[in-house]
Amino acid sequence: MGSTPPLYLQIQQHLLEKIQGGEWEAHHQIPPEEQLARDFGVSRMTANKAIRDLVQQGYLTRQPGLGTFVADRKVESSLVDVHNIAEEVRGRGHLYSNDVLLAEAIAADDEVALRLGVRLGTRVFHTRIVHRENGVPIQLEERFVNPRWVPDYLETDFSRHTPNEVLVAACPITDIEHVVEAVLVDAATARRLEIEVNRPCLSMTRRTWSGDHLISYARLLHPGERYKLRSSLRRS
Repeated sequence: MGSTPPLYLQIQQHLLEKIQGGEWEAHHQIPPEEQLARDFGVSRMTANKAIRDLVQQGYLTRQPGLGTFVADRKVESSLVDVHNIAEEVRGRGHLYSNDVLLAEAIAADDEVALRLGVRLGTRVFHTRIVHRENGVPIQLEERFVNPRWVPDYLETDFSRHTPNEVLVAACPITDIEHVVEAVLVDAATARRLEIEVNRPCLSMTRRTWSGDHLISYARLLHPGERYKLRSSLRRS
């Protein structure tokens, strides 16, 4: 027979079942330490450790004078800057991985030609990658790159280096354009993001320049329940 888990882990399991099961949503206030200690017949110190560990893991957040609440665990990314998604994930202390679905050269169709500033039918590089955080898809990236400015793009091992890393190394980014909208995705995209077809997503189109050169056009899709975008502006 297996040994009984420590009491603080039993409390953690109880709290996680409420959170992950959807009974307690983001910003829900959990019972105070004193109540958890009484309910589980443990010391307040044990209840405190259970809560403290979940705070450190990002499931809970403390608000002094108010209590402890379920954290909003949506991934956050900046709208102002362009960051390497792998570094963002690792910066949160999580595991980054990806699925490289396509890496090919294609003829630009009407939309890609317009967005990338090339003639219809021009040979461009195309990649499609699902980015994951702790194994969960957080972004489907569809990117088109002008070979004139990044000729070695398709020689990259994208399982080790993200498109952002390659572009920044080849052509330092000087200008970006973002357009964001809420969308519902088709069945194929939903499967790639491991969500239901009727779940809302955030769609962001991004174009990047290096000086006068339009380098890349990307379509980035994020599951709405897993991702949020942030923008800040300081005015003098």
